[in-house]
Amino acid sequence: MKPLPEPCSEHQKKSSDSAARREMPSVEAKAAPGNTELSAESPAQLNGFTVPPSVTGAASQTESHSPSHAPPLDIQPPREQWGGKYEFLLSCLGYCVGLGNVWRFPYLCYRNGGGVFLIPYFIMLFFTGMPLFLMELSLGQYGAAGPITVWKCCPLLKGIGIGMLCVSTLVCLYYNVIIAWTFYYLGNSFQSPLPWSCDASANAKFCNTTNTTISLSPSEEFWNDRVLGVRSSKGLQDPGPVRWELALCLLAAWVIIFLCMLKGIRSSGKVVYVTATFPYFVLIVLIIRGATLEGSLQGVAFYLTPVWERLANAQVWNDAASQIFYSLGIGVGGLLSMASYNKFDNNVIRDTLVITIGNCITSFFAGFAIFSILGHMAWRKGVPVEKVADTGPGLAFVAYPEALALLPGSVFWAILFFLMLFMLGVDTLFGNMEGITTAVLDEFPQLRANVKHKTLFLGLLCFGFYLMGLLLVTNGGIYWFTLIDSFSTSFGLIIITLFMCLGISFFYGVNQFCQDIVDMICHCPPWCTKVLLYFKACWVFCTPFLLLFILTYIFIEMYRTSLRYGLYVFPLWGKALGVCMGTVCCLQIPIWAIVAVSKESGTLKDRFQKAIRPLNSWRVNNLNSTTQEHHVEPERIDGPFTVNLTEVDFTAMAWESSEA
Repeated sequence: MKPLPEPCSEHQKKSSDSAARREMPSVEAKAAPGNTELSAESPAQLNGFTVPPSVTGAASQTESHSPSHAPPLDIQPPREQWGGKYEFLLSCLGYCVGLGNVWRFPYLCYRNGGGVFLIPYFIMLFFTGMPLFLMELSLGQYGAAGPITVWKCCPLLKGIGIGMLCVSTLVCLYYNVIIAWTFYYLGNSFQSPLPWSCDASANAKFCNTTNTTISLSPSEEFWNDRVLGVRSSKGLQDPGPVRWELALCLLAAWVIIFLCMLKGIRSSGKVVYVTATFPYFVLIVLIIRGATLEGSLQGVAFYLTPVWERLANAQVWNDAASQIFYSLGIGVGGLLSMASYNKFDNNVIRDTLVITIGNCITSFFAGFAIFSILGHMAWRKGVPVEKVADTGPGLAFVAYPEALALLPGSVFWAILFFLMLFMLGVDTLFGNMEGITTAVLDEFPQLRANVKHKTLFLGLLCFGFYLMGLLLVTNGGIYWFTLIDSFSTSFGLIIITLFMCLGISFFYGVNQFCQDIVDMICHCPPWCTKVLLYFKACWVFCTPFLLLFILTYIFIEMYRTSLRYGLYVFPLWGKALGVCMGTVCCLQIPIWAIVAVSKESGTLKDRFQKAIRPLNSWRVNNLNSTTQEHHVEPERIDGPFTVNLTEVDFTAMAWESSEA
C-alpha cells in the first residue's frame, strides 16, 4: 500500500499534472456570449500530452481562414452552493438524526444487553459507519455531482447511482406517510383531554380495570381503529378504501416538502436551522421532565443494565451494524447529493467526525428521554418496563403517547413530542428528496437553468409520490408500509454500498481517492493525513468484510423468519414482492455495467479497462465556485487515429509552423 503524499503545498503544484494523467483536458472558453475561441493561457491536451501554445495558436490561425462548422460549446448553469458550512452540517445532522434514533435505538439497546450494546455499536461506527460516510461525502464534494453523474469517475459503476435512486424513491414513498401520521396526532393533541387517554369519555371501557375481556389500551385502540383502520382489512390483498383524513395529512406533508425545497438548498438550507435544532431542545426538555417522575430510574436502569453474555450473540452485532448503517443514511444518495453543493476545499474529514459522532450521541441520549417516561408509566401501571417498551411506530404512536397522557399538562407534552417527530421526519426526507432531485437535475441540466421547468419537475415529483402514497393510507396500508419498510433498505442497499466501497477502492483506486481527499482539504492539520490512513485500511479490508457479514445475516434471517405485523403473517407472495423490490435496486449495477462495456470498442479486456477509466469531465469541479464566472465544459481534442505522440513531435510541429 503506497504511503500518502505530503499535504497540500506539493499537491497544488502537481494538480495540473495529476489532471492530465487522469485525461482531463484543461481547455476553457471565455464566458462572453458567442465567444467559442480557446484560451491561449490554457494548454490543450492531445492524447495525454500538453500541446504548446504556439502549436494551438498556429492551428487556430490556419482554421480561421476556413468557416467553422463546430457547434458552440454549451455553457452549463452555475451550480448552487450552501450559504455557509453550518447549513451543510445541520442538513447532514438533521438527515442522519431521524426517527430511528428515537424509536429504534433505545429498543435495540435494552433488547441486546443494555449498556453492553454500546460496545458493538461504536465498533461498527468506527469500522463501517465513518468510512462509508466519508466516502460518500468525499465523492460528492470532489465530483460536484449527484448520485448518477458522479460515477463519471468510473462509468462501469453508474448502476450504483441508479440503484441509490431506486432505494431513495422507495424510502420517500413510505417515509412521508410517517409524517402524515404525525400530523394527524398533532392535530388531535390540541384536544383536552387527549383522545387516547383514559380521561376521554369514549375510552372508559378500555380503562375499566374490572373488565377483563378487553386487553387493549386506549392508545392502542386509537392507533389501530381511529388512525389506521387496520381492523377493516384482511391483509395485503385487501387494502380497502383510502382514509381521507390521512390522505389530507399526507397532502399537507408533501406540500410542505415542496415549498421547503422549491428553491433548492437556498431554501432547505435555511429551514434546517429550525428543523435540525428543535428536536434537541425537545429531547433536553423531556429528559429533564422525565428525571423528575416517579419510577424514571427504573426505566433508565432497564435501558442501561449490562448483560455481558449478549456479546456472544451474532444478532447483537448485526443489530449494531444495521442501526449504524441505517441511521447514518448511507447508500441512499442523500449524503452524496448534499456534499456536492459544498465548496471544493471543505474539510470532509472534520465534517464526518462531527456528524457521525453527534448522531450516535443523540441516539444514546434519546434513550434517556424515552425510558425515563416509560419507566414512569410502568410504575403507574405496576408492570415491568418490558411490558410497555416497544419499537418503531408502536413506540412513537402507542407507548409514548400513552405515557405522555399520564403527565400533568399532557396536551403540552403531546404537542411538543409530535412537533419533534415532525421535524425529525422532515429533515430526513429533505436528504432523500435531495438525492432524487440532484440526480435528475445533473442528468438534465436544462431543468436547473429554467426556474419554471425546475418548479414543474419538483411539483410533479411530489404529486407523483402523493398518488403512490395513497395506497399506504388505506385500511390495509400499514401492511404495505411494513412491506416496503422491511425490504427497501434491506439486502439491496447493503449490496449497493458494498459495490460502492469495492469500486472506489479497487477500480478507481484507493490511493487516488485518498489523494483526491488531500487535494480538497489543503489546509487540514497533519492529523488529517494520519486519520486518512486509517480510513484507507477500512475501505480496503474492514468495511467490505463487515458489509458481507451484515448481508449474510440478512439472507439467513430472511430465509428463517416470516414477515409479521402484529398477529398478521405476510403471505409468501407478499414476501416475494418485497424481495423483488430489493432485487430491482441492486440489479441496476450489472445492467448498467453491461451498458458501459458495450459502448466501448476492442476486446472484452479493453472494453472493461476503458469502462473503469474516469471520463474527461471528471475533474471539472467547483474550484472556481466562489466567483461568478461561467465556465465551459472542457473540449476534448482527439487525434484522427490512435497514435502516441511525444514532446519532440510537438516541438517539430512548432518549428514547421514558424518556418511556414
